[in-house]
Amino acid sequence: MIILHCLKKSTWENHKDEKFYGEEYLSTCGFIHCSDIDTFCKVAPNFKDINEPLVLLCIDTALVQPEIKWEDLEDCGTRFPHIYGLLNIDSVVEIMPFLKDVSDGFDKMDLPL
Repeated sequence: MIILHCLKKSTWENHKDEKFYGEEYLSTCGFIHCSDIDTFCKVAPNFKDINEPLVLLCIDTALVQPEIKWEDLEDCGTRFPHIYGLLNIDSVVEIMPFLKDVSDGFDKMDLPL
């Protein structure tokens, strides 16, 4: 299964050659926020005010070394995958541009399904 993690392209460029990613998320949240392809549209609005290029990491859950927990921590009725540990970069199978549609939402037409 593929899950997504959105981040600034500049951040990815700084970490893509490392073995692991996500230390800053673990120190502030305790996990790395992700979503699946169908629910990313619910979190996409969180990125609308970021004016620099964003990317989506397409992560193969079968390759992720740390535990992934599907949780609804905000009682919103949707469970999201959270990675509880540093993400091994070799589980990232594709990097996609974050494509905003005309309403500043998210266009998922180019995502691997």
